Amino acid sequence: MNPPALSGFIVLYRWRIHPHREAQFVSAWSRLSARLRDERGSLGSRLHRGADGLWYSYAQWPSAAARQQAFALAPVDPDASEQMQDAIEESFPELVLSPVADFLAALPDAAVSSA
Repeated sequence: MNPPALSGFIVLYRWRIHPHREAQFVSAWSRLSARLRDERGSLGSRLHRGADGLWYSYAQWPSAAARQQAFALAPVDPDASEQMQDAIEESFPELVLSPVADFLAALPDAAVSSA
């Protein structure tokens, strides 16, 4: 079976979060991600905590240009941006990923909210 044709622009973000600020980070990241999806054309994102102590976010955009245009505008939620930055102890360079194969299934809303 051949995987479906893939397109889009994928970015992987990595951070170390200050101890005891994880909830602040998740809340701010969630607000920003939802608004970028709903108002700026993002195709969505996921946030993960790694066993290595780092936090990872995977974001998908229709194109590099769409992402660039979204971030060229005024911040979508300045308060959430500030809260997120305040929770970050260390940021690592973002990585642009090229999709090769995709078998990721969307999670039902109940599974996402209970995570």
